[in-house]
Amino acid sequence: MTRSAAGVVAVVALLLGSASVAGAQALPVPGVEPARDVPGAHEMPDPTIVHKVVFDMATANPKGADVHPMLQAVARYVNTLAKTGVPASNRKIALVFHQGSTDYIMKNDAYKARHEGQDNPNLPMIQALKKAGVDLRVCGQAALGRKIDPKDIQPEIQLDLWALTTIIALQQQGYVLVAP
Repeated sequence: MTRSAAGVVAVVALLLGSASVAGAQALPVPGVEPARDVPGAHEMPDPTIVHKVVFDMATANPKGADVHPMLQAVARYVNTLAKTGVPASNRKIALVFHQGSTDYIMKNDAYKARHEGQDNPNLPMIQALKKAGVDLRVCGQAALGRKIDPKDIQPEIQLDLWALTTIIALQQQGYVLVAP
């Protein structure tokens, strides 16, 4: 192999390696794996339709200090849509916090004050989901019930009147409800 041919091969290998790394980094929510490939799978996300989904997050985290599993599920879904070619403009994903999950919407200082100095483990994921285009909402009735001052709510999260009105309004707009 000539020196120039070897140089071309090296550049192509470098570009291909960079492309695969860039592809891995192109997922909207960093650090969360999309659904694994299933050879021969029939039902796949259709990149030509708008995927409107509202996730209902009403429970406290059963694992305590870890990131809430529903946040992980939303991130995995968003990344799966992206991986399968659904453009960001066709990903309309909302997440509604209420009942047992309401404390997770608090800024870290407010959360720490209520949870024995523990940091809010959900904030990095909440911020990543917002950056990925997820519409984050919190139930105003739950915030009132938990005595959460609106100034203590993460700026990424919209304060609504009531989770019930939010979920119904989104369903009337064509969103599919995912509630565990």
